[in-house]
Amino acid sequence: MTSAPSAPHQRDGHVDRSDTPLSVDQLGPDVVEIELPADPAYLGVVRTACAGLGARLDLTLDEIEDLRIAVDEACTLVLPAARSTTPSTAVRLRATFRVSDDALAVRVQGPNPALPVETSYAWAVLEALAGDVSSGVEAGGSWISLAHSRARAA
Repeated sequence: MTSAPSAPHQRDGHVDRSDTPLSVDQLGPDVVEIELPADPAYLGVVRTACAGLGARLDLTLDEIEDLRIAVDEACTLVLPAARSTTPSTAVRLRATFRVSDDALAVRVQGPNPALPVETSYAWAVLEALAGDVSSGVEAGGSWISLAHSRARAA
């Protein structure tokens, strides 16, 4: 007779899985996706999510604030330059956060079809605050990806 694996133990907000076999679902990073109207008024939601997930990685307050600023800047860059006077639910901003044991990756997608060149001041700010930055243009808009790892911070 075999016994069922024991439940993970939680200590100080961290789950101890050392005695629990890992399933396929546990091997990959956690993914959080937020979709909002493409309006700067909603950027506080994305910044707050970024801060909460950064805290989950035990980042310092300075690192969390740097990430919040970088994500805010990235969101601003993928939003359209001029806001329409009539709100549209069809124009969306999407932020996808991937949290692993030692890194936080963020991809923001928005309706702006043009991004600044990689030699611009905005791009320099993103790289200084987040480290790994990439971007692209796709049908319907553009995206920017940022990544921060604890190894980079050390």
